[in-house]
Amino acid sequence: MPASDTAGTAAAEASPVKILIAGGFGVGKTTLVEAISEIDPLRTEERLTSAGVGVDDLDGIESKTATTVAMDFGRITLADAGVVLYLFGTPGQERFWFMWDDLLHGALGAIVLVDTRRLDRSFPAIDFFENRGLPFIVGANCFNGEQSYTAEEIRAALHLKDPQTPVLLLDARSREDVRGCLLSLLDRLITRARITASV
Repeated sequence: MPASDTAGTAAAEASPVKILIAGGFGVGKTTLVEAISEIDPLRTEERLTSAGVGVDDLDGIESKTATTVAMDFGRITLADAGVVLYLFGTPGQERFWFMWDDLLHGALGAIVLVDTRRLDRSFPAIDFFENRGLPFIVGANCFNGEQSYTAEEIRAALHLKDPQTPVLLLDARSREDVRGCLLSLLDRLITRARITASV
């Protein structure tokens, strides 16, 4: 049986879990979904044009040529955990944030991807999930394989309401790094479900 057929069969037999991949403009959400998805990811990217001048803030990401205008979608089956994760990458630009509430429906958790070179772009995503009570973890994308700050320094700068929110360093291009983040998020969801069940 071809590998793609095997993955499709395993996904059909596993429990579905919807996960959001969120964060500011240009933090690496599309890259993350592409790195881990076992299917060709759905992307809704459009080229950046002169029409976005003065609207799209490219400070620090001047080489960016395209942006997600609706969502990214990918799938990864974790057969050992008996779950299939459906990954929905949110658009990062403020003018598309109205879609976040629609994407939130049915989601069990999120990864908030941050770029420490432009950390201020991360606050809207963190506020969004904290205000709606959706469990999330923070993934600090290490651009060019480098990170100038520790996880604890990043946590302090983000002023997270829940001190137990995991902050992980990752390279969004690395399948293993992304898998580690997803497993950390699943651990958080399982712990939360157990606490809720015991109350």
